[in-house]
Amino acid sequence: MARLILFNKPYGVVCQFTAVSGHCSLKDYISLPGFYAAGRLDTDSEGLIILTDNGRVQNRISHPKYKLPKTYWVQVEGVPTDMALQQLRRGLKIKDYTTQPAKADLMSAPENLWPRTPPVRFRKHIPTAWITLTIQEGKNRQVRRMTAAVGYPTLRLIRFAIGDYLLNDLTPGCWRLLHIR
Repeated sequence: MARLILFNKPYGVVCQFTAVSGHCSLKDYISLPGFYAAGRLDTDSEGLIILTDNGRVQNRISHPKYKLPKTYWVQVEGVPTDMALQQLRRGLKIKDYTTQPAKADLMSAPENLWPRTPPVRFRKHIPTAWITLTIQEGKNRQVRRMTAAVGYPTLRLIRFAIGDYLLNDLTPGCWRLLHIR
């Protein structure tokens, strides 16, 4: 039986147990020995991280060949057009690769969303919007690059789901231990 930790990674925390100058690490939140992150989330992103004590499970969650969907709530600068959402859905060229098609839709601001420290910059004359974006790959800073490529830079990025595992009511810095077969 393997164990999983579902962790709500706060903004500014690195996805490793070794401290990095100026940043908290997983070690500051999780004291159980023998766990390793199954995938990463940028320091300036928030939300669901899965850790496990089982190498096979870690590989199954993080390896691209298994195409485990990852769903993000993304606050963007401006209000995306239908055409921009269609570009995300079809896949688009970013630097040296083309993204796989994604699920992309406008959404209401998430309910009961915790404040971010530091807060997202506010601009009086530029509106913001939220989209839900589901991808099956996970290139470095991919979601941020995708939204920028269609003209709507990411202001805040929260991973809500990895496969069937959901963030749900976990608050930043909190975690839940699960046992799986």
